[in-house]
Amino acid sequence: MADRTPRDLKTREKTERKRSWSRPSALPTPEAKEGFKFRWVRTSLMGNSDNPNVSTRFREGYTPVKASDHPELQLVTDMDSRFKENIEVGGLLLCSIPEEIAEDRIEQQLEQSTRQMDAVDNNYLRQSDPRMPVLKPERQTRTSFGKG
Repeated sequence: MADRTPRDLKTREKTERKRSWSRPSALPTPEAKEGFKFRWVRTSLMGNSDNPNVSTRFREGYTPVKASDHPELQLVTDMDSRFKENIEVGGLLLCSIPEEIAEDRIEQQLEQSTRQMDAVDNNYLRQSDPRMPVLKPERQTRTSFGKG
């Protein structure tokens, strides 16, 4: 005998695998927006506002993200927030920066760290004696992943 159950009453819910619960992240991740990178900027620390940090990030090119631009985040912002129309959670303000500026910032920081390491090496090698030369230390960076 043929099954006469209407198609609209048949659902896949009974055949779907049960979704497991996972702990939500402390800070929501906004949907990627082409040409921009996001960063959470500290606005307060232990209940005290951190104006120097916010001012520095704004001067670097970060701008606060409007809550209306990211309705997918679904969160309640801080009650005493100075940034009422923006996304602030636990003393952190969501900000965006154009990708070009972010990449330029990273390059400048890498150049600065390279110059600092070269200065340390030059100071160390300055003490070298031709009778017993000091070898330049080899620096390697490795990334390893756990067996998880």
